Amino acid sequence: MANDPEEENVKPDPRQTLSKWLSRSMRIKMSDGRTLVGQFLCTDQARNVILGSAQEYLNYSENSQDEPRMLGLAMVPGKYIVSMQVDMD
Repeated sequence: MANDPEEENVKPDPRQTLSKWLSRSMRIKMSDGRTLVGQFLCTDQARNVILGSAQEYLNYSENSQDEPRMLGLAMVPGKYIVSMQVDMD
């Protein structure tokens, strides 16, 4: 039984993907080397992201001993975002 080619090319709806990410922990790497970790709250058409309970790391790594700087509510301009990771657990 062959797979339907139309089913293979179905892309997930971006709004559904963003909805799944809401309130999840998100890590954002920025172009200046900083990393922000916080709760994903929203985004806009310009790809700006709002994080709640955000913490800023200057040299982030999983085993880092560096103390983060507490930011609270943070808006990250989309033009400075290099990568984003969402914790789906």
